[in-house]
Amino acid sequence: MSNQDFPYTPLDNKGWRMAMGLRPLDLANWLEVDDQRSSELQLKNELLAENFEIVVATNAEGYEASAELLACIEESLKEFHPEISYKVDRSEHPIVSASRLVQEDLCVLVKSDDWRLQAASVCFPSRWDLSTKIGTTLDSIHGPVPGYDVELSNPTNAFFDRLKPDRSFWRLNWTLLDNPTLHQPFSSRRSPSGDLDDWHFRVERQTLRQLPKTKAIVFTIRNYVASAKVLREHNPEFGKHLLAALDSAPTKMQDYKGWVGVADKLRNELC
Repeated sequence: MSNQDFPYTPLDNKGWRMAMGLRPLDLANWLEVDDQRSSELQLKNELLAENFEIVVATNAEGYEASAELLACIEESLKEFHPEISYKVDRSEHPIVSASRLVQEDLCVLVKSDDWRLQAASVCFPSRWDLSTKIGTTLDSIHGPVPGYDVELSNPTNAFFDRLKPDRSFWRLNWTLLDNPTLHQPFSSRRSPSGDLDDWHFRVERQTLRQLPKTKAIVFTIRNYVASAKVLREHNPEFGKHLLAALDSAPTKMQDYKGWVGVADKLRNELC
């Protein structure tokens, strides 16, 4: 995919906003397939072979839902992407088999005392460690995010409780990094170094759907990365809207994201 064809730039002139930003999802568009499929699935297979304990985490409570997820992915590919051929290794954990079929990372949350992450294959994390999240609640997963407990904890938990199989949703999340690598599990958060040539705009397209049989909730993450400089060159509004978001982000969020000082660097680039 070229930077000119970058599918999502969730920025506008309103600046930084902390919100769920959910939109209704047509399940025909649940999984996204593009010309990066072959290379991204190859990278997934390499990570699963070499770093399995980093990119996969499961509990017994997530097995049945993972099997249902695999079946749903096979059904979706057959119906909406019939041009794709694939094989499934039934000897693997179903979350792993499912992950090998799609460009998305996959997380399965099961309701017990609370919604808990019970199975996941996350080959392309954006600087977070899956092993510390398995078995934990939504609040624990998002605990490090500044302001989550005040602004999003209650709406997020309420949304999960209300979600039904006949209504699914998607949202976008973005960040600015100094490394275009998809697999970034442990990197320390720091401000992008260098000038605009070295910065990369990373967008996560996230979907949420409830599986009809197990009632587990599947959270998918599809990553897109492009050069911030090229995006600005092809869209004059990109730099202005990115600056507005960086300028208006709370200080604690800038610390968390590694954006301290980035707005001033960008301002100089735009002058």
